[in-house]
Amino acid sequence: MKRMNSSNLLRSQLENTANNFLYTDEELMSKFQSGNQDAYIELVNRYKDRLINFVFPYVNDFERCEDIVQDTMLKVYTKKHYYKEIAKFSTWIYTIAKNLANSEYRKIKRRKTKSFSHISKESEIPHLKSPDKDISLQYENEFNREKINMAIEKLPEHFKSVIILRDIQETSYDEISLIMELPIGTVKSRINRARLQLRAELNNIINKGG
Repeated sequence: MKRMNSSNLLRSQLENTANNFLYTDEELMSKFQSGNQDAYIELVNRYKDRLINFVFPYVNDFERCEDIVQDTMLKVYTKKHYYKEIAKFSTWIYTIAKNLANSEYRKIKRRKTKSFSHISKESEIPHLKSPDKDISLQYENEFNREKINMAIEKLPEHFKSVIILRDIQETSYDEISLIMELPIGTVKSRINRARLQLRAELNNIINKGG
């Protein structure tokens, strides 16, 4: 009987487990550091959508957002040996993405391009999409998503990041603290203030009819 090599075995296991991950992020990163390319592919698949969701508010442009996420994944690939398992992998990759997004945001401000104001249908935050087979419910959900997207876009940058991390991606306070390099108390306070402002923005948008 032909034996499977470790790479083929990992690929088979990853395919069979679907959403019930057999390996943690940290275990996959360890395998990737040892030369297993399939582990890297799995990490990319796990994080690409979440990172797009996280990065978008910094740049308000879907193509530029995708470029930043691609650069983030490239850094994970080329700097893999810089990662130490004493830190959560998610914290490490979000920090890379945040630094790249901040750099691009500063470039946008210097070029004085359009500010964060409107979000197109093509550029709406991917995580907020919720497929629904019922046409009327689908229209209502799409309307609500559009309003939420518009309200998020009106928030200051430092509020957008914490709202997306906490309320959309359900990241823990501890991890947000590490990613944003802020004390937990500041994180909690900022999230509370962001929620209040988001609610106010939503009310303004609804009252104005769009």
